This record gives sequence, C-alpha cells and structure tokens, in this order.
Amino acid sequence: MAQHPYGAVAVVGPGDATPAEASAASAIGLGLASRGITVVCGGLGGVMEAACAGARSVGGVTIGLLPGHDRRDANRFVSVAIPTGMGELRNGLVIRAADAVVAVGGGHGTLSEIALALKAGKRVVGVDSWDVDGVEPAQDASDALTRLLA
Repeated sequence: MAQHPYGAVAVVGPGDATPAEASAASAIGLGLASRGITVVCGGLGGVMEAACAGARSVGGVTIGLLPGHDRRDANRFVSVAIPTGMGELRNGLVIRAADAVVAVGGGHGTLSEIALALKAGKRVVGVDSWDVDGVEPAQDASDALTRLLA
C-alpha cells in the first residue's frame, strides 16, 4: 500500500447516528487505526463514538475535542479527551487537528465541519453525507478508505 500523508483524520457526523452510519464510522475508525492513523472527533456519541470504538478495537489512538468543560462527557472509546468549553465552535478545532476529514451522514454540525475543512484546503471524503462541491463521495466505508489513502 502506498504511503499516506495522514497522521490524524477527523471522522465527523451526527451524534444521533443511524445504525448504517454507526457501522460505516466504526469500519472507518478501524481502517484508519489499523494503518497507524489517529482518529480525531468531537468526542461524543453517534458517528463519533462508533469511529472511536472501531479505532480502539485495534489499539488505535482517538482524540475527542469536547464541546463542554468536563472530560468525563467523552464517549468511553476516546483515548485523549480535551474539554474545550466552546460548544459547537469546537468543530473548528476538530478540523484543524486533522490532516483530512471523513464525513459520515450528517446534520448542520457536520456541514459546518465540511465547510471549515474545505476552507482550510483539507481533503474531505463523504459517505452518505452532504453533496457539496469539493467533497469526494464514497459508496461505503471501504470506498472512503480507498479514496482517502490512494
């Protein structure tokens, strides 16, 4: 496999993920961590928790940039919890901490992360996410990893 330029990839998506979104996020987290890539996220539930669970299942490192002040709010699969006290504004920190982004599903919070990533010139791959110019659509988790790491 070709060497990728990513030390950390953000996995973003809804905190109230559907089973399909959670499954995709878990597979993406596992795939990233198995290649030594740190998973960065907002640290809460849904897509964030699923991505962290997948990464931790293979011993990966996960960073959760939390909206509140209490690191205990992080999902149980976050290795490093960083409380920001910034609410949704922490989305900018999630994006800045990552080298690339994978969006899985998503509401307006995910849309804001996609916009911030594109504005920062970061690569964004989407799985059943927003149809935004600059986002590379992927069919599923495997396709997202292939596209991101190609």
